[in-house]
This record gives sequence, structure tokens and C-alpha cells, in this order.
Amino acid sequence: MSDPGQVVGDPLVGAEAAIGDVAQALREGLVQGKHAAIARWLEAALAVDAADVLARLDAGQVARVLALASDEERARIFGYLPGAIQVDTAAAMEREVAAALIERMSHDERADLVKALPEDVRERLLPALARAEREDARRLASYAEGTAGALMTSDYVTLQRPMRVPEAIAHLRRVAPDSETIYNAYVLDAERRLLGVITLRHLITASDEATVGELMQENVVRARVDEDQEDVARAIARYDFIALPIVDAQERLVGIVTADDALDVVEAEATEDMLLGATVGRIGESVGAVGTFKLFRKRVGWLLLLVLASLLTGASIDAFRDTISRNMGLLFFLPLLIATSGNAGAQAATLMVRALATGEVVAADFGRMLARETVVAAALGVTLAAAMMAIGLVYGGLAIAVLVAVTMAAVVLFGSLVGLCLPFALSHLRLDPATASAPLVTSISDVGGVLIYFGFAVLLLPRFA
Repeated sequence: MSDPGQVVGDPLVGAEAAIGDVAQALREGLVQGKHAAIARWLEAALAVDAADVLARLDAGQVARVLALASDEERARIFGYLPGAIQVDTAAAMEREVAAALIERMSHDERADLVKALPEDVRERLLPALARAEREDARRLASYAEGTAGALMTSDYVTLQRPMRVPEAIAHLRRVAPDSETIYNAYVLDAERRLLGVITLRHLITASDEATVGELMQENVVRARVDEDQEDVARAIARYDFIALPIVDAQERLVGIVTADDALDVVEAEATEDMLLGATVGRIGESVGAVGTFKLFRKRVGWLLLLVLASLLTGASIDAFRDTISRNMGLLFFLPLLIATSGNAGAQAATLMVRALATGEVVAADFGRMLARETVVAAALGVTLAAAMMAIGLVYGGLAIAVLVAVTMAAVVLFGSLVGLCLPFALSHLRLDPATASAPLVTSISDVGGVLIYFGFAVLLLPRFA
């Protein structure tokens, strides 16, 4: 396994074992001085696959491996590395090498790196960049995190209205090697205000005599630089765009957000929602890279809160100790009833959290959603109550059967409405609806289920005495 090129062979398949083997081969190759073999591997592997392997190495090893790649390939591979590894690797590189690498990165990736670098490393590297790249990186890095400005790239293509088709195509051919995308080109006025957009397809299918101004689409969907990046990602998905232009308050074009960057936002937001749904909270980095103490801190708060909620459940049970002592058979059905309440609530919460996150449902839909959920939950409750009636007759007699059936219908309705209302309430308070997680909804439903069950027991059981 001493030759990385022999390990990879064809373009690397992202199997865990293969990645680990190649990473070990690279470590051995660095120690044994097999630089030619590593260079062959870098040339053969796809950039994203090479980055997966290099992410297993420490920053010094990554810097040594990248030094063996061509300038362009080095920048491509570096762009696929996780942010934390990029920062450590840039800090480990020689100043001139790191500056040359940063200059070749795409505009948005360069800005993200500059923003993430420690202050001392940034001040060491930025003066070594060319002035244009340095100012561009500083400008893009100045936008607030989570906005369109922080996500966009300034690497877009512009055309002028008087250009005829052959001239426009020739211009695209010249700028293509250094552009993020040439499929969409933007038409600006003298003040850089966005006038229109034209696609490469329209250009290559148009008459040579046609001008850009005649072919461009003037009603351009755009986003403001301070808009939330989730809204930008939704717009790209809604209109099936390859890129969305970003303008400032004066309607001047300042950048574009491409579909691949929007996909990263969607993935990050989905991950965040899943973590919130598991009562972990935002960790801001990959699970594999997060520190032990940070992971403890993110998890312990919610667990303590849920422990307190469980204490409320225990206190609720204790409040009915006399009723329980006279009817010990009630305990047989307690776990089943409160679990069903929690499950119904988790279902409703999951549906609403996802609908609110995707924009399928908005705050104004609350009344309609509440009415629908009430009908659905009532139907579910009655169905489950019928099943519980039969079980109750077998295990507890008529009194217990009626009690359990009525309670089942009530707790399913209660849990479902809690699961629906909590995401809307959090959204109204400008909190993330994903916080209405299954554990939180379940804890509330547990307390409510206990109170409903034993409350009905106090009311109904004496009637059957």
C-alpha cells in the first residue's frame, strides 16, 4: 500500500475503506518521500474525492500533499476541504504559497476562508494577495452571515445591450475560464443597475444580426443582498435557476448565488433542523469535527430541561396516588396512553415544522391547519379508542374499558394539537420551529396525558361503583 496511485487506480469511489486506505498510503508516501506517486494520484483523482482523503490527514500533511499538485488542481481540491481544515492548512503553508492558492479560489470560497481565518493569519496572508483579489475578498467577507451577500460570488459575466450575437459569444468564450458560470449573462447600465439577463441557449440559437438588448429578458427575478439565504435557496428551487442575481438597495448587481451554493444552504439548514429536532441545537460544524466540550454543552441543556419535564410527569402521577391505590389496574394502561399522546404530537409537529421550513405553510394558515388537525386527530382518537375499548374489557372490565377509550381519544387530540400549535407559536416568537422537537412535544404530551387519564378516572370510575 506504499503507492497511492496503486490504491486509487480509477477515479476514487467514496467507500469508507478505500478512503482510509488511500489516506494511509499518502501518510506512508510522505514519510518515504514518494512524491512522484502522490503527484500521479493527485492528477488521476477527482478533486472532491481527493479532498475526502486529505480531510483524514493533519494540516501539515495536507499542505505537503497539495504542494505536489498543479496550481489549478491545488485550488480545486482545497475548495472541497471542510472549512476548519482549510483554515488550519492555510495557516500551515508558506505565506506566498497560501496567497497564490487563495487567489485561485472561487470568489465566494475565498471570502468564506478569509472570514474564518484567525486575525493574525489573515493579517499575514492578505497583504500577499493581489489588490483586486484582496479587496474582493474583504468586501464579500463583510456581509452578515446567513444573508445572500455572504453566500454570493462576484464572479459573474456581463454583456452590453448593443452587442450582436457573435460578439457576445466571443466575449463569453474569452471569460469562460475564469467565470463561475457563463450560462447566464447579465446586462447592466452605466451605473451597474440590472437591466436584464440572457442565457447561453438564447445566444447560440439566435440570428447573428440580433443584439443582446433584443434577446435579453427584462423582468429579472432577483434578491437583495441582505435577504436570508434560505429565501434565496427557495427562489432558486422555485424557478429552477442555475444562478440568482443579487442586487443592493440601488438595484446594482453585486453578485450571484449559484445552484450548487443554494444546495449547500438547503443541506445545512436540513442538518440544523434535524439537530434541533433531536434537542441538540446548532453546532456550526461537522459532527466529526466538533469538540467534546462543545458537544456536551449543546446537549446537556435540553436534557436537563427534559428531565424537569419528566419530573412534572412524576408529580402529576403522585397527585393521584389515592386514586391509583384504589385502582391499581390503571397503571397497566398508563405507559400506552401517554406514549400514544406523545407519538401523535410528534407526528403533527414533524408535519408542521417541515411545512413551515419549506414555506408550504405560513402563519396565516394557522386557523385552517388547526381545523384540519382537529378533524384528523379526532378521527385517529376514535379509531384508537375503539381498539382500546376491546383491550380494556379483557383486562379491566367495563369501567376501565370506558375510561381507557375516552382517555385515548382525548390524549390523541391533545397531543396532536400541541404538536401543531407549538411550531406556529415558536415561529410567531421568531424562534426556529424545529425547536418544537419530538422530545419536547412528547414531554408536554406526557404531562397532559397523565392529567387527562387520572382526571377522567376521578370523574368516571365512581359512576361504575
